[in-house]
Amino acid sequence: MRRSGFLTLLLASVMAVPALASAAEHVSGELKGTDGATHGIVDVTGAPKGVLLRLQVQGLTPGWHGIHFHEKGSCAAPKFTSAGAHVHAVTPVAHGLLRADANDAGDLPNLYVAADGTATVELYSTLVSLKGGNGLPALMDADGASVVIHAKPDDYQTQPIGGSGDRVACAVLH
Repeated sequence: MRRSGFLTLLLASVMAVPALASAAEHVSGELKGTDGATHGIVDVTGAPKGVLLRLQVQGLTPGWHGIHFHEKGSCAAPKFTSAGAHVHAVTPVAHGLLRADANDAGDLPNLYVAADGTATVELYSTLVSLKGGNGLPALMDADGASVVIHAKPDDYQTQPIGGSGDRVACAVLH
């Protein structure tokens, strides 16, 4: 009898694991360069108060790069302008993590690429959500979203994109 109770508990635990694993919503995209080559993977997982962004990149110029969530799920090379502006909930948009009046929900901390052209990082943003809620703009709205890496670092103040320059890589989230 005791063994049967243990087996029931074990089966209930095993059956609950897939439910827990799928509880977090998740989207991803392949990071493409201006030449169309693959430069890594982007994964975004929904969290109770924002999103967790995981990046694995290769083949980029070493140094600091601005990175942002963009408002459209489109990455037409070579300039990636089809990704639109940064994700935002209100206009006019004030860019910059260091500005008191900032409302640009697409802002993220800079990405550092090592001398070998690679980077692996996790970033947490409380400025967006996957599907909306808690007053945060949704990444996965009707026209989707993308993650764009820029040529230079974001200074977190200059309008409209923090002086981060050209778009050098882009991933459509789906």
